Amino acid sequence: MTEILEHFRATNALLEGHFLLSSGLHSPQYLQCARALEFAADAAKFGKMIAEKYVDQNIETVASPAIGGLVIGFSVAQALNVRFIWTERQNGEMTLRRGFQVRDDERILVVEDVITTGGSTRECIAALSPANIVAAASIIDRSNGAADVGVPRTALVSLSVPSYKPEECPLCSMGIELVKPGSRTPAK
Repeated sequence: MTEILEHFRATNALLEGHFLLSSGLHSPQYLQCARALEFAADAAKFGKMIAEKYVDQNIETVASPAIGGLVIGFSVAQALNVRFIWTERQNGEMTLRRGFQVRDDERILVVEDVITTGGSTRECIAALSPANIVAAASIIDRSNGAADVGVPRTALVSLSVPSYKPEECPLCSMGIELVKPGSRTPAK
């Protein structure tokens, strides 16, 4: 865990301040996994670490929600030597596109970079229905195990990072500028 967090700090992927998360919540910390995974060797290392947890689970496919989960999802699929697919938003709804199809009995591992509320992971799982979602995994779990995605879930690092509803945010009360990093328009 310490090694992973040190990597995030060294790559400027663990940010401190006042951030608007993709969930619409506010937080004093933000994990910019894109920075932590810029080098293929780092992505491969984290992918292998996640894959080792599922090597005996007969995973046939790794799926990730776009865009944040793409690099780590691919790296996990590569480590497991299985197919990789992804879901993406179309008209605001997470869907399976690009001709990807899943079987009812297909054993799928859903992989995300960071889980906060589990929203993107749950949406990805729903888009893969009726496949057999074996589990979900991430590099970082910001909920410290509290996020429920409907299937067993693991993370390389679990953190307890506070997040606040905008109307209850102490950072807003202090007048600290709100920054919107990331790739998805937040929920209102």
